[in-house]
Amino acid sequence: MIRRLMIVLFAGVSLGMTQPSPKFIGHIERLDPELDKIIMQGAKAEIIAEGMDWSEGPLWVEKHKMLLWSDVPRDTVWKWTEKGGKEVYLTPSGYTGSVPRKGEMGSNGLLLDPKGNLVLCMCGDRRMARMDAPLNAPRPKFVTLAGNYEGRKFDSPNDAAYSPTGELYFTDPPYGLEHQHNDPLKEMKVQGVYKVKKNGEVVLLIDSLTRPNGIAFFPGGKQLLVTNSDGANPNWYIYDVTEEGLTNGRIFYSAKSEGKGLRGAPDGLKINKDGYVFSSAPGGIWIFNRSGKLIGKLSGLSAPASNCTFSGDEKTLYITNDMNILRLKLMD
Repeated sequence: MIRRLMIVLFAGVSLGMTQPSPKFIGHIERLDPELDKIIMQGAKAEIIAEGMDWSEGPLWVEKHKMLLWSDVPRDTVWKWTEKGGKEVYLTPSGYTGSVPRKGEMGSNGLLLDPKGNLVLCMCGDRRMARMDAPLNAPRPKFVTLAGNYEGRKFDSPNDAAYSPTGELYFTDPPYGLEHQHNDPLKEMKVQGVYKVKKNGEVVLLIDSLTRPNGIAFFPGGKQLLVTNSDGANPNWYIYDVTEEGLTNGRIFYSAKSEGKGLRGAPDGLKINKDGYVFSSAPGGIWIFNRSGKLIGKLSGLSAPASNCTFSGDEKTLYITNDMNILRLKLMD
């Protein structure tokens, strides 16, 4: 009896000793007192998962209390929960072809459609698609939502957002092609921003950006924000949304001078219910108010951040940070 008790006690001590200590990274730069409204004092970014090749497209699924994200080169979607940690969720996630290929072939942006189905930007297949399976029983079977425009295949759909009216908007840079802009399989003449109407019709909305990337609607759906991840024009662009399309395009903010020497670019972004913008940017995550004023940053990350997403109550921000996944608790 004494020996068994000692074994149990020893096991308990051992388990306690193996619990990993939280790992934190970066720091918050408070550039304006307005930041205090949305990020509490002492907030720190915690590494909750590691070991990705290049993480992208994070999505918080409130119903299942799980975080999903793409590991683009591995053609895999990962899942994280507080209880289970990091697990494989879906593979393949972006390339279902039979010919072996390299590069960014997996899924990129992930989102839920108005009915709660998983929608994926499938880089390798060069299409927007819906997973034909329940969220709690994923399988690599997909229904194409948009695969071409006027008979030409897309380059590699990158990020997407649904409008309040249920129409799908997405960006199409060349990053998923093995040789990007010089790839012999490239069919598009422009790097476009597109809309998929409810009847399935695909409409080209923007053809003037060199590397359209992140995309998000402001509350109300009357304005759209699109990032351009071109080092020569690292800008955020804002557009007015009308029934006919997008109008009055102008620069929301530019990182051309401020981002010099820092790793990363304007990339994925999310906008909360109050219109505050959290965006991947040189050096980490930049935070803007609705007027385009830079009010804060998450800086000092060891690698570029690619995208972010909010928890259901918007009190937590999850960030894809190259090989790491970060959790930043904004408010208690």
